[in-house]
Amino acid sequence: MPIIKIETLSEFNLEVFVSLTERQLKRRDDGLFIAESPKVIKVALDKGYEPVSILCEARHVEGDAREIIARCGDINVYVGERDVLSSLTGYDLTRGVLCAMKRRELPTVSDICREAHRVVVINGVVDNTNIGAIFRSAAALGIDAVVLTRNSCDPLNRRSVRVSMGSVFLVPWTWTDDYAYELRLMGFKTVAMALTDLSVPVNDVRLKQEEKLAIVMGTEGDGLPQCAIDDADYVARIPMSHNVDSLNVAAASAVAFWELRYENGK
Repeated sequence: MPIIKIETLSEFNLEVFVSLTERQLKRRDDGLFIAESPKVIKVALDKGYEPVSILCEARHVEGDAREIIARCGDINVYVGERDVLSSLTGYDLTRGVLCAMKRRELPTVSDICREAHRVVVINGVVDNTNIGAIFRSAAALGIDAVVLTRNSCDPLNRRSVRVSMGSVFLVPWTWTDDYAYELRLMGFKTVAMALTDLSVPVNDVRLKQEEKLAIVMGTEGDGLPQCAIDDADYVARIPMSHNVDSLNVAAASAVAFWELRYENGK
């Protein structure tokens, strides 16, 4: 594959790594996203995502990035020193490697939830770090699928992908326009994670016994909209000590996923 040395910022067509926003990358005809660090790129390749080009710190070509480069076939690998790449991208590359990759057509809610027992609905979460952390917990703690409302952040945002450590490639996900309707058609009960007078503890036995349960997590500041709470089959809370009112949505999701994990009806 071509190894192309970058000496100055004006060389070559590196817009996918430099000047295009996440939204512009997504809207290109080829629909791209950026994966960062060899470990994350490897997970994406393992899951069949197609690489387009690589931007790599020179010292990693025969080091951390060697296996990645070997697997990517005949694509351009742009190589430069650390200071040049930092000036180019505006940030330090994590483990010195970026890979532009093609997005894939997303499945439907029915496709990813048909055989699922535990699903998380991400409703209006707008922080990329939290999206990545929720995906990482979902992958680790037995969530079968992730469904996102369209006012949530994109899981393939560079920061979301990096924080998830590639877990966005491990758990099937898609967007929804009406998760309550779509999930109920498949027999799911929904539990809204919210602090209300009617909330039951998250370890309530009724929740654990549900064969198909969708855990609905809300935005960082205001939580779930009232309509989402009213429409849920259950409303649950994580009991708190020391008068702490709530946890960050990423931390709360990990607690909820563990407590409500599917145990084959046990």
